[in-house]
Amino acid sequence: MHVAHDATALEAFLFIMFLPDNIPIIGMLFLVFWFTYLGFREARRNDEFIRQGREDEILRDMME
Repeated sequence: MHVAHDATALEAFLFIMFLPDNIPIIGMLFLVFWFTYLGFREARRNDEFIRQGREDEILRDMME
């Protein structure tokens, strides 16, 4: 299971990335990016509530 010497860097990277023991790591990376996106999206909404002077709605919105 060696990569050929004439393989490009991308081919070698993809070969290593899709080995069976690395697939869960790829899934974990997607989950980290997804939940980071969700966190930043929620933070932006809360900042908008604060900017509008509606701080009391943040907690109420989170509990729904």
